Amino acid sequence: MKILVIEDDKKVASFVARGLREDGYSVDVSHDGAEGLLNAHVYDYDVLVVDIMLPGKNGYEVVRDLRSEGNLVPVLFLTARDAPDEVVRGLDLGGDDYLTKPFSFDVLLARLRALIRRRGSNRRDRLSFSDLELDRIRHTARRGEDQLKLTPMEFRLLEHFLRRPEEVVRRTELLEKVWDLQFDPGSNVVDVHVGNLRKKLQDAGGSPLIHTVRGVGYVLSEKAPE
Repeated sequence: MKILVIEDDKKVASFVARGLREDGYSVDVSHDGAEGLLNAHVYDYDVLVVDIMLPGKNGYEVVRDLRSEGNLVPVLFLTARDAPDEVVRGLDLGGDDYLTKPFSFDVLLARLRALIRRRGSNRRDRLSFSDLELDRIRHTARRGEDQLKLTPMEFRLLEHFLRRPEEVVRRTELLEKVWDLQFDPGSNVVDVHVGNLRKKLQDAGGSPLIHTVRGVGYVLSEKAPE
């Protein structure tokens, strides 16, 4: 799952992003409201974590603009402003939850999981293909009776493939959807991580399931492309 953190305090943004990545999420960070709004327009996020006091556009304006355009991505306001009228304003403008600083990171994770579960029917908690099953909320994956021991990056890759079974997924798409915005697109990191994931799938079930489409990308399928 992909999360956008819009936070101008770089220490707070780094702390939140690092914790979310360690928990298996793909995270982009914007340090001002205008940049955050642009990223929310360009990329498909599962949830936004938005500070209120931001340069460029404040968090209220970011959410107001998104909602006026029909963008219903869940939004968690994360802010030092805790006055009741501030909370009411944020929720009335379209925010889905409100957490004040300082905060417990475990509480932040629990609230994000709740927002993602409530997002809608197109965001299924469980994804499956063949004898693979992935639980997006509990961050677990199985092949048949075997629990897969995946790194956070391998989990995100498998999640993306399971959302697009039998479809060719380009390397550029994986960089955009699974990796962070600042990642070097010229790196061979995609091939390395996909190779590691494919080996774990093969070790658990006898066939790799993820196949290379030369010059294009990969496909999750029970049969190798001809």
